[in-house]
Amino acid sequence: MSEKQDNLPTLASLRARRGHVRAPRRPSGSQAAPSASAAEGFHQTGLLFGLDSGPEDLLLPVAEAAAVPALEPQGVSQPESVATPPASSPRRAVSERRIWSVRALVADVRQHVETAYTDLWVEGEISNCRIAPSGHVYFTLKDGEAQLPVVLFRRQALLLRFRPADGLAVLVRGRISIYDTRGQLQLVAETMEPRGAGALQLAFEQLKARLLAEGLFDAARKRALPAFPACVGIITSPTGAVIRDIVNVIRRRHARLNLLVFPATMQGVNCAASVAAGVRWFNKNSSLADVIVIARGGGSMEDLAGFNDESLARVIAGSKIPVVSAIGHETDFTIADFVADLRAPTPSAAAELVTAAQHRIEERVQSLAMRVHRAGRFHLMHARQRYARLSAESVLTRLHDAVSRRDQRIDELRLRLESAAARRLRLPAARLGGLSERLRRQDVSLRIARAQRRLQQDVARFERAASQMLSPRWNRLNRAAARLEALSPLAVLSRGYAIVYAADGTVLRAASETAAGQMIRARLSQGSLEAQVTDTKTTETSNT
Repeated sequence: MSEKQDNLPTLASLRARRGHVRAPRRPSGSQAAPSASAAEGFHQTGLLFGLDSGPEDLLLPVAEAAAVPALEPQGVSQPESVATPPASSPRRAVSERRIWSVRALVADVRQHVETAYTDLWVEGEISNCRIAPSGHVYFTLKDGEAQLPVVLFRRQALLLRFRPADGLAVLVRGRISIYDTRGQLQLVAETMEPRGAGALQLAFEQLKARLLAEGLFDAARKRALPAFPACVGIITSPTGAVIRDIVNVIRRRHARLNLLVFPATMQGVNCAASVAAGVRWFNKNSSLADVIVIARGGGSMEDLAGFNDESLARVIAGSKIPVVSAIGHETDFTIADFVADLRAPTPSAAAELVTAAQHRIEERVQSLAMRVHRAGRFHLMHARQRYARLSAESVLTRLHDAVSRRDQRIDELRLRLESAAARRLRLPAARLGGLSERLRRQDVSLRIARAQRRLQQDVARFERAASQMLSPRWNRLNRAAARLEALSPLAVLSRGYAIVYAADGTVLRAASETAAGQMIRARLSQGSLEAQVTDTKTTETSNT
């Protein structure tokens, strides 16, 4: 903040200075009297102190106050004229009395207040802070002697970098107004800064404490970097020196590692959104990169403020790909450093950490290669010393003896192999012969032939037994059928007889059981017929 703003009068100092200012004298004229009275009232309430006025300019001249035209509020009745004797003269003069409505008076005073106090800084301590569901912030700004209600509307509250809380000393910039509904003087805040620590530092500490309570900084949720990444995604400015440093380090330590750069804005109001978009892009295309590096050079706390954004911190915490934070110098710490899976003190250090495993393997391979080379040279030197003391003939003799011993050893091993093979095969061969003999005795075809013969014999015996059992029964059945056929009424019908039924289905045994005109049914040997009785005769001579 500038020196001029630091030296601005506070509400407490203005109230203290107000006691040393004398109220102006009223002019004797009747027309200037109301304006002078209003000016005196404003001076008594301290509402005519200008923002840039010094102690000697705190009093508005009475002539200027009298020159301000009085505003006639709408809806107010015309003032009544009454005759009142002036206090300083024995003459009776006529003065006007203005009658105000409460709303018109409050509106008129609010207009004067808002005109006089359009832009000012007020210092005090927050009390009774309340955040409404609409997003507006209401609190009381107080010091040791007075208090002032303050309202910070939602649009301005969203721009704050810290969370207002009770007991916090702040410097508020805004304008004075009057809340008509309550007739209450209040400060409509436009912006607010904490006193002591800066706004960025306070916002940093508050966000850090909140995310720490949520567990986003826990070591248990941080993931280890892949030992051998195939591709590294880098979120940084493509035109800065940071990307060149990272490329130089990686090419020196692991030349075959692929790099994929997401161009982002690394400073300013769009920094957090741009970096968060890069993290989301790499997570959406997770097959392209195995690890993400967020890299930026050093700067002031204001330059690094974009990396203290809460939304960016949550995007980094929710990343499925491990994230390395390489922001600023070793002494710079941001919220992104605490949320990331690994913090690197510098972008170059981040490149070294990403390629650490590959570089250690290369160093190990180089160390082992040097050891093998030294061991080979040592054995070669030792062999040269040994064979330097031997003649060519003795060397050939010893080689011939060594080859002969190897041949003898081979013959011995071949004999042992043949004996062992014969022993191992003798027992399986004997078992195979026994099993073959058992299989021959248990030939399936022979067993099937014997079973078929037994089956044929059983079938023959069954047929004979069935014939013996069924023959008498068939004879008895035939005789019974013959007797039944002889007694069957159908057999009688076949000889030309018929059975006659009445209309109700009863059998007619006599002609008297029916009458002329009735329907009868006659069953024959084959089929039946229906007829109508035209005449009945009980005997040959009588008619009915």
